[in-house]
Amino acid sequence: MAAKHPPAFDPEAFLNSPGVARKVVTCAAGAPIFAQGDAANTVLYVQQGRVKLSVVSRTGKEAVVGVLGPGDFLGEGALAGQPVRLATATAMSPSQILVVPKRHMIRLLHEQHALSDRFIAHMLARNTRLEEDLVDQLFNASEKRLARTLLLLARYGKPDGPRQVLPKISQEVLAEMVGTTRSRVNFFMNKFRKLGFIEYNGGLKVHRSLLSVVLHDAPDPDQ
Repeated sequence: MAAKHPPAFDPEAFLNSPGVARKVVTCAAGAPIFAQGDAANTVLYVQQGRVKLSVVSRTGKEAVVGVLGPGDFLGEGALAGQPVRLATATAMSPSQILVVPKRHMIRLLHEQHALSDRFIAHMLARNTRLEEDLVDQLFNASEKRLARTLLLLARYGKPDGPRQVLPKISQEVLAEMVGTTRSRVNFFMNKFRKLGFIEYNGGLKVHRSLLSVVLHDAPDPDQ
């Protein structure tokens, strides 16, 4: 008789189990979750919705540095000794966030090896994503960066994806994420729509065919 494998660890079920100190916060679209400069004393877990991470420079310029969805942690810099938040987290759609105090999360990671393994895997995947984003910004044309951003927002390649219809997101936010101007985003969005890569029908729908833009090496004169 074949040996039975233990069930996969479910971090959400664990964090919601009795005896775990935490609270669940419900955020409306556009509501702040935490702000850059706030005390970093909790770790958060996205149960539902979509969260935007943004950073404001000393000159007041804002840049979107990430978009998180269900199953993602945020605010984990607190575990590395960060005294304050380095970014602002804002709900992009109605969201449900599980909040765990920093001290309790540290204890959980020491005591629960399954949670620790899941958390480390999350951090490694996120660091890889950040490196890919940096390479994307340095070497890829803005058209390709926009296509990749839309595919990431649609969660292609994620366990819970793809999610073809995206939550409402402005072209200004897309421009900040891509590192280009709103006019260029508008130009490429119209191009993608005419080519059938995306469509507007009660929301923005992203088709898998948009991958062809990411795989194409055509130059962008306005990069």
